[in-house]
Amino acid sequence: MGVPIATWPMHSEQPLNGFFVTEILKIGLLVREWEKCKELVKASTIENAVRKLMASEEGDEIRNRAEELGATVRQSTEKGGASQLELDSFVAHITR
Repeated sequence: MGVPIATWPMHSEQPLNGFFVTEILKIGLLVREWEKCKELVKASTIENAVRKLMASEEGDEIRNRAEELGATVRQSTEKGGASQLELDSFVAHITR
């Protein structure tokens, strides 16, 4: 099952990961901007993000995309899947 992600970048690579999850994969929602990482987050901000993910049309779309991505990843790691084949090929290459 794919799970939507609420991003809250606070350190290091997290702003880039948050961008990837929200803007590229579109399986998450930004709770707070990186520029505001030192500010205190209000409970209402978190509540609004959770409500948006769980009870809105946008949240439905995010959950559907997360579910589709999860299924694709599971298929690719099963026997005969793309990731499994690539891993087998890599191991065969480095052990010859």
